[in-house]
Amino acid sequence: MLTFGAVGDTGYDIMLFLHILTMFAAFAPAFIIPFIDNGTRSPADASVRQRFFQIYAPNARRIHGGTLILGGLLGFGVAGMSDEVFKLSEPWLAISVVLWVAMNGVLHAVIAPTERAIAEGDETNASRLEQGGAIMTVLFLATLYLMVFQPGQ
Repeated sequence: MLTFGAVGDTGYDIMLFLHILTMFAAFAPAFIIPFIDNGTRSPADASVRQRFFQIYAPNARRIHGGTLILGGLLGFGVAGMSDEVFKLSEPWLAISVVLWVAMNGVLHAVIAPTERAIAEGDETNASRLEQGGAIMTVLFLATLYLMVFQPGQ
Protein backbone atom coordinates (compact mmCIF):
# COMPACT_ATOMS: atom_id res chain seq x y z
CA MET A 1 0.00 0.00 0.00
CA LEU A 2 1.30 3.45 -0.96
CA THR A 3 1.62 5.72 2.07
CA PHE A 4 2.23 9.46 1.90
CA GLY A 5 2.44 9.80 5.66
CA ALA A 6 0.91 8.67 8.88
CA VAL A 7 -0.74 10.64 11.65
CA GLY A 8 1.87 13.04 13.03
CA ASP A 9 4.22 12.81 10.03
CA THR A 10 5.11 15.92 8.05
CA GLY A 11 2.99 14.88 5.05
CA TYR A 12 -0.02 14.33 7.28
CA ASP A 13 0.52 17.64 9.08
CA ILE A 14 0.72 19.51 5.77
CA MET A 15 -2.46 17.83 4.51
CA LEU A 16 -4.27 18.62 7.78
CA PHE A 17 -3.06 22.23 7.70
CA LEU A 18 -4.29 22.68 4.11
CA HIS A 19 -7.62 21.04 4.99
CA ILE A 20 -8.17 23.44 7.91
CA LEU A 21 -6.96 26.45 5.90
CA THR A 22 -9.27 25.80 2.95
CA MET A 23 -12.26 25.17 5.20
CA PHE A 24 -11.50 28.41 7.06
CA ALA A 25 -11.48 30.25 3.72
CA ALA A 26 -14.67 28.46 2.65
CA PHE A 27 -16.58 29.68 5.68
CA ALA A 28 -15.21 33.22 5.93
CA PRO A 29 -18.11 34.54 3.78
CA ALA A 30 -20.62 32.87 6.10
CA PHE A 31 -19.44 35.16 8.89
CA ILE A 32 -19.16 38.36 6.83
CA ILE A 33 -22.04 38.30 4.34
CA PRO A 34 -24.86 38.41 6.95
CA PHE A 35 -23.55 41.77 8.19
CA ILE A 36 -23.31 43.19 4.68
CA ASP A 37 -26.68 41.67 3.74
CA ASN A 38 -28.47 43.15 6.75
CA GLY A 39 -26.63 46.46 6.53
CA THR A 40 -27.66 47.14 2.93
CA ARG A 41 -31.34 46.20 2.94
CA SER A 42 -32.80 49.71 3.14
CA PRO A 43 -34.10 51.24 -0.10
CA ALA A 44 -31.49 53.99 0.25
CA ASP A 45 -28.72 51.38 0.02
CA ALA A 46 -30.19 49.44 -2.93
CA SER A 47 -27.55 50.54 -5.44
CA VAL A 48 -24.71 49.88 -2.99
CA ARG A 49 -26.15 46.45 -2.22
CA GLN A 50 -26.54 45.55 -5.89
CA ARG A 51 -23.02 46.77 -6.72
CA PHE A 52 -21.52 44.78 -3.84
CA PHE A 53 -23.20 41.58 -5.00
CA GLN A 54 -22.19 42.30 -8.62
CA ILE A 55 -18.57 42.21 -7.48
CA TYR A 56 -18.95 39.50 -4.87
CA ALA A 57 -21.19 36.87 -6.55
CA PRO A 58 -18.83 35.78 -9.37
CA ASN A 59 -15.88 35.64 -6.99
CA ALA A 60 -17.89 33.78 -4.34
CA ARG A 61 -18.40 30.86 -6.70
CA ARG A 62 -14.67 30.62 -7.24
CA ILE A 63 -13.55 31.20 -3.68
CA HIS A 64 -16.39 29.98 -1.46
CA GLY A 65 -17.40 27.08 -3.71
CA GLY A 66 -13.88 26.11 -4.71
CA THR A 67 -12.47 26.09 -1.20
CA LEU A 68 -15.45 24.16 0.17
CA ILE A 69 -14.94 21.44 -2.43
CA LEU A 70 -11.14 21.45 -2.09
CA GLY A 71 -11.33 21.45 1.71
CA GLY A 72 -13.56 18.39 1.65
CA LEU A 73 -11.28 16.58 -0.78
CA LEU A 74 -8.30 17.40 1.43
CA GLY A 75 -10.35 16.01 4.32
CA PHE A 76 -10.59 12.73 2.42
CA GLY A 77 -6.81 12.85 2.13
CA VAL A 78 -6.45 13.39 5.87
CA ALA A 79 -8.83 10.49 6.54
CA GLY A 80 -6.92 8.27 4.13
CA MET A 81 -3.64 9.10 5.83
CA SER A 82 -5.24 8.34 9.20
CA ASP A 83 -6.31 4.84 8.18
CA GLU A 84 -4.55 3.19 11.12
CA VAL A 85 -6.19 5.55 13.62
CA PHE A 86 -9.74 5.73 12.26
CA LYS A 87 -11.71 4.50 9.25
CA LEU A 88 -13.98 6.42 6.90
CA SER A 89 -16.76 4.03 7.93
CA GLU A 90 -16.76 5.36 11.51
CA PRO A 91 -20.07 7.16 12.14
CA TRP A 92 -18.60 10.56 13.06
CA LEU A 93 -16.54 10.63 9.87
CA ALA A 94 -19.28 9.24 7.62
CA ILE A 95 -21.76 11.80 8.99
CA SER A 96 -19.19 14.55 8.37
CA VAL A 97 -19.03 13.50 4.71
CA VAL A 98 -22.83 13.65 4.45
CA LEU A 99 -22.81 17.12 6.06
CA TRP A 100 -20.11 18.27 3.62
CA VAL A 101 -22.24 17.10 0.68
CA ALA A 102 -25.24 18.92 2.19
CA MET A 103 -23.17 22.12 2.59
CA ASN A 104 -22.21 21.95 -1.08
CA GLY A 105 -25.86 21.50 -1.98
CA VAL A 106 -26.96 24.51 0.08
CA LEU A 107 -24.15 26.65 -1.28
CA HIS A 108 -24.67 25.80 -4.95
CA ALA A 109 -28.48 25.46 -4.96
CA VAL A 110 -29.52 28.21 -2.54
CA ILE A 111 -26.81 30.73 -1.66
CA ALA A 112 -24.99 31.19 -4.99
CA PRO A 113 -28.16 31.59 -7.12
CA THR A 114 -29.59 34.07 -4.61
CA GLU A 115 -26.38 36.12 -4.63
CA ARG A 116 -26.45 36.18 -8.45
CA ALA A 117 -30.11 37.28 -8.41
CA ILE A 118 -29.37 40.12 -5.97
CA ALA A 119 -26.45 41.17 -8.20
CA GLU A 120 -28.93 41.43 -11.08
CA GLY A 121 -31.30 43.53 -8.95
CA ASP A 122 -33.80 40.75 -8.16
CA GLU A 123 -34.62 40.95 -4.45
CA THR A 124 -37.70 38.68 -4.57
CA ASN A 125 -35.93 35.77 -2.87
CA ALA A 126 -33.37 37.73 -0.84
CA SER A 127 -34.52 36.03 2.36
CA ARG A 128 -33.13 32.77 0.94
CA LEU A 129 -29.63 34.19 1.41
CA GLU A 130 -30.20 34.52 5.14
CA GLN A 131 -31.86 31.10 5.35
CA GLY A 132 -29.09 29.43 3.35
CA GLY A 133 -26.47 31.11 5.51
CA ALA A 134 -28.17 29.91 8.68
CA ILE A 135 -28.35 26.35 7.35
CA MET A 136 -24.67 26.49 6.33
CA THR A 137 -23.72 27.72 9.79
CA VAL A 138 -25.58 24.87 11.50
CA LEU A 139 -24.03 22.30 9.14
CA PHE A 140 -20.59 23.82 9.69
CA LEU A 141 -20.93 23.77 13.49
CA ALA A 142 -22.19 20.18 13.44
CA THR A 143 -19.25 19.15 11.26
CA LEU A 144 -16.79 21.04 13.44
CA TYR A 145 -18.19 19.29 16.52
CA LEU A 146 -17.76 15.90 14.84
CA MET A 147 -14.22 16.69 13.71
CA VAL A 148 -13.09 17.92 17.12
CA PHE A 149 -14.83 15.47 19.46
CA GLN A 150 -15.06 12.42 17.17
CA PRO A 151 -17.99 10.87 19.07
CA GLY A 152 -17.85 7.09 19.17
CA GLN A 153 -14.09 7.05 18.47
